[in-house]
Amino acid sequence: MRAVVQRVSEASVSVDNQVISGIAQGLVVLLGVEVGDTEQDAAYLAGKIAKLRIFSDAEGKMNLSVKDIGGQVLIISQFTLLGDARGQNRPGFVKAEEPQRANDLYLYCCDQVKARGLEVKQGVFRAHMAVSLINDGPVTILLDSGKAF
Repeated sequence: MRAVVQRVSEASVSVDNQVISGIAQGLVVLLGVEVGDTEQDAAYLAGKIAKLRIFSDAEGKMNLSVKDIGGQVLIISQFTLLGDARGQNRPGFVKAEEPQRANDLYLYCCDQVKARGLEVKQGVFRAHMAVSLINDGPVTILLDSGKAF
């Protein structure tokens, strides 16, 4: 399971030109589910998302988590994180999990982040979404449950 985590001052997601979710300060998480991922992968990423210390403390050091600052989390499913364009210009998505299983693990990961005491907003699975955000920093972190990076 892969995630792109961005520290934001605000973010929203729209479907058909209608805002369906939004957050103030917090994290935007783009989440991709890989073939073979399990609930353990989702729980691992949820723990990392909740504890990731990428917000500045009083001394300006990235020492605080999203929970420490009272922030929110917007989690959006994005199968294209599993795209492979190493051998061609058009990415292949054979590593992306089939939709039903991917949605189940996406929802499980959202629930796991909520269980860690965070307010979670979501996108719409398999919808064409427009994501707007202000990346604060910018700060962007890549996470992988297989610890590939």
